[in-house]
Amino acid sequence: MLAFRGQRGGARVKIPSSAELNRATVRLCVVLQEGLGLGLPDQCPAQHSAHSPLTWMTVSSPSLGRSPGAPLLGSLEAELIARLLTHPSALEPWATAQKQKPVGVASSVCAMRTLRVPSRWERALGVVGAPQTVPAEGRAWAPAPARLPAAAGMAAQVPLWHHYLQAVGSRAAPRAQDFQRAEDVLLTVLERVHDLDARFLVDYSRDLGAFQFALRSSDEPLRLAVPLGLEAAALCVQEPDAAQPADSPARCLLGVPLEGAGLERWTSDDVFSASPDSDAKCRGHIVPRKVLRVLRDLLVAAIVHCKHHNLIAPGSLNASSLREEELHLSLLVSSGWRTIHFCVVPIVRRRHRVPTPEGTPLATGFPKGSVERVLGQGVDLVPASDQHWRVSTDHVLTRLLSELGSLPGYRLDSLCILDRVNHDSWRDDGQRTGLTFSHLKTVLLWASVLFPAPEDWVDLEGAVYRLLVVLLCCLASRHLPHFLWPARNLLQAHALDLGALYQRVERFASQPEASLRLHVTHLGRSVPPRIDNGIKSLLQLPASDPTYWATAYFDVLLDKFQVFNIQDKDRIVAMQSIFCKTKTLGGEES
Repeated sequence: MLAFRGQRGGARVKIPSSAELNRATVRLCVVLQEGLGLGLPDQCPAQHSAHSPLTWMTVSSPSLGRSPGAPLLGSLEAELIARLLTHPSALEPWATAQKQKPVGVASSVCAMRTLRVPSRWERALGVVGAPQTVPAEGRAWAPAPARLPAAAGMAAQVPLWHHYLQAVGSRAAPRAQDFQRAEDVLLTVLERVHDLDARFLVDYSRDLGAFQFALRSSDEPLRLAVPLGLEAAALCVQEPDAAQPADSPARCLLGVPLEGAGLERWTSDDVFSASPDSDAKCRGHIVPRKVLRVLRDLLVAAIVHCKHHNLIAPGSLNASSLREEELHLSLLVSSGWRTIHFCVVPIVRRRHRVPTPEGTPLATGFPKGSVERVLGQGVDLVPASDQHWRVSTDHVLTRLLSELGSLPGYRLDSLCILDRVNHDSWRDDGQRTGLTFSHLKTVLLWASVLFPAPEDWVDLEGAVYRLLVVLLCCLASRHLPHFLWPARNLLQAHALDLGALYQRVERFASQPEASLRLHVTHLGRSVPPRIDNGIKSLLQLPASDPTYWATAYFDVLLDKFQVFNIQDKDRIVAMQSIFCKTKTLGGEES
């Protein structure tokens, strides 16, 4: 947020806040290093992960292949570019000062990520220019040619699907801009929180927040992490003695060890509870409920300060909207005409590799090496109860989702379409309890593993149905496995009417045209249902026999919905083998 803080020659001068300077420098460093190929320092100021997708950034430069109409960098970044081009050495003192700062403060440095091809969704939004030359193994996304269906009666469906996608995509860029304005307000407030209490850091990584918000049609709360200024490796992570259920995240206690440098500020009574056991290996534990209360009081004080000093726009944020929910702080931020709901969550970084489920080759559906890289960078510990913390994989899964955007095809587009249909049709414009974006995101991750071949995603309609068959199978069996912990059922945590929800999803899969027509000009001749009767019994097979959770089984389902157009002989033989096993059941249903 730019604040008017001075006068110059009788005119009001806009002076950027420190948050804007930090974020502008991050964007500038990424653009200069990746787009222009300049030899910049290998570090940039931010408190975020080493992998930050090039999101919402571009410059007007032929070397970046900027397409006409693509947005430029902001005026602040443009001014920084001009200064660096005339005085290249001006960056050296900044780099030296940044390298001398201790790790763990709000301005701590992060390793500059390696070059990543702009994602399919970023390119579709027109926010990143296409590279002139890209290696074959990292080729940028290009629009997939529309594939005409084999059946002549289905010809009208192709423009309908693409027209619906265009309508959904037209809202993505404004939504991303609204999110960034709201995030700027909130980060400005969090900077003041850090000034008041250095134990709470500021996370400047905006790559995944805007990316995910642009994909969504719903207005579900967005999580904003507030990292604590310590690493889990410096603490005693203690798991309860009692056995924990396999279908829920493991809980733990964060203990402060008896000996350890720099932990004295975490033993104050406002966030700490002393251990009653004198023989314990730690002095006591950091209590999530106390941390939330301290953060709530700091946010109230910071909001008042920022409003008093005109650091945030009037009406953009009100302390009265701040509420302490069960395990997070709820806050409403106004951005233009849109109000965005944030869930502010304190987190502790844990540099611990996420284990992958045995027997499930997750890496097959993602760019080479991306899964290992993402899982190897650790997870977050978030409040699980008044006393316990738990592992959260939200950030990990969103990063895996962003990796899919670098692959050719309609993976992210299919997610956008289903999220919009879910909001408008299955949840009656958000008035009914139903599936969340997190559910659909998990469905896409599983579909990418089950259908790793590029030809599965070259057709928009076929891509959507690959998500639909996985979703229908999970609803019929009442089990949506967590992507990293399959024993955990994501459908149990919500009060969902799974029977009614299954009927809505099956109705859409059988006759999607009614939900895809946005207004009366799209009315056309009625298309008969793709299936005569329900296939619920067939969809329940993986619940009784996990071996059915395989590509060949879902190929049978795609064939049922008349969208199996794969020519690979091995897949056809495997599908026919599964079909023979289910022939009796399929005959009863047909």
